[in-house]
Order: sequence, then structure tokens, then C-alpha cells
Amino acid sequence: MVPVLSSCAADGEKGSPNGSYSCDWLNWLAMRFDLITIFPEFFAGPLDHGILRRARETGLAEVNVQDLREFTKDRHRTVDDRPFGGGEGMVLKPEPLFEAVESLLGHGVGDAARKTTRDPKTATVLLSAGGKLFDQETARRYARLERILFICGRYEGVLSGGELPAMVVIDAVARLIPGALGNEASSQNESFSATEDSSGDTSHQPRATGQAILDFPHYTRPAEYRGWSVAAIEKTQRNRPDLAGRE
Repeated sequence: MVPVLSSCAADGEKGSPNGSYSCDWLNWLAMRFDLITIFPEFFAGPLDHGILRRARETGLAEVNVQDLREFTKDRHRTVDDRPFGGGEGMVLKPEPLFEAVESLLGHGVGDAARKTTRDPKTATVLLSAGGKLFDQETARRYARLERILFICGRYEGVLSGGELPAMVVIDAVARLIPGALGNEASSQNESFSATEDSSGDTSHQPRATGQAILDFPHYTRPAEYRGWSVAAIEKTQRNRPDLAGRE
């Protein structure tokens, strides 16, 4: 990772992936995302728009797309094979996957009998329909890392592969990088954001519902349109128990 800008933080200011301090992003080191895929052209569009594009242009984030087929050995560039036991579909072969990961990391990852020490600031994520549920808390945990390597696997049902989920995760994490949003308060005062009390404790459990907080509805001008009035927000808030105590 390469320093982007020098520090301007005042004494006592500390970093926070959720943007709780205003000047802190100037200390940020570019976060790196690596994508291992058999469809590298898939990412040409999503990477060039919105917050992620701005994060890349300002040096806050770096995204590298790796074609898995570059680590194959045969002339057909084969990355998958038939499953043991039969059945429909194909299964990605381990050889090109392991070699791709080791090439990007710059070191071996061991084997069944010998494990290597993992870098606590780097995560390797295999996108899978059978994986753990991705939520805002996971996004915040990922935003504290320096590097995430995504392996875009192939799916049966739901989606055809891990490319779309990988982009969802990258977008969710990138917007939490200090400086990525124009207004750093945006990542605090929104749905599923942690609330913090005077003791510094954070919680995703609002008192009323025991579920993640949803932000209240937002409206803009005109104040009335086709019979709908902005005044309806007051009624909406009264019927939202998850907003209790937020005034």
C-alpha cells in the first residue's frame, strides 16, 4: 500500500472506517481489492462509476482484476472439470486457483499438512452461495483491512457466479473508506449504521425492535405531488418503532 496524502490530523484524532473524524482520511493508505475471475471483462463497467470510481481516481482504493485462465497449463486454458460422483455442471480446479492466489499475495499459502501465517491486514474471500451472510458489520470489518482478495467462484442456482456479489461487497466497503464519501457523516447517519453512545460503545441493536436500524424516509421538493404530502413523514415516524429514541 502507498501513502496517498500527508497527515493534517490534529492531536488526538484517530482513524475510523465509518468516517467519524473529519480530517482523518488524509492519512489513509490506498486499500487494494484483487478479483480472481474467468470473466475479467465483467468488471469494466462497474469499476468506472460512482463512489468507487472517485475512490480509485483519488488514490483511496486500487482494484486489480486477474484472469484465472492465465494460471492454466493446457492449450485450452481449462479452469474446471467434472465433479467426482457425477452430476450436472463443472467444478473449478484447485491448481489455477491456488497459483493465482499465491501469485497475487507473493507467497505460498501452504497445504493440508502445513499452514502459513496469515497477514491480519489481508483477507482472502471465496464468494459462494453457501457462504456467510454479508452485512453492514462485515463491511465495516473489511474496511479496516488493507487488502481483500476475492475469488469469484461459479454457482448453482441464485446467481451464475461470484462476480456480482464481489462488486456488491467492494461497493459496500469502498464507501466506508475515509474520504470516499463527500460528506463523512453520510456513512454514520444511514440505514444499518452503528449508533454510538457517550461511552464510545456501538450497537446495531436499536432499543425498540432488536433489529438493525433503518433510516427514516427522506423527501425533497415539491412539498406536495399528486396528492402526496411531505407532511406524511410525521405519520411514518410515529409508525416506526425502530426510530424510537433517535430524536
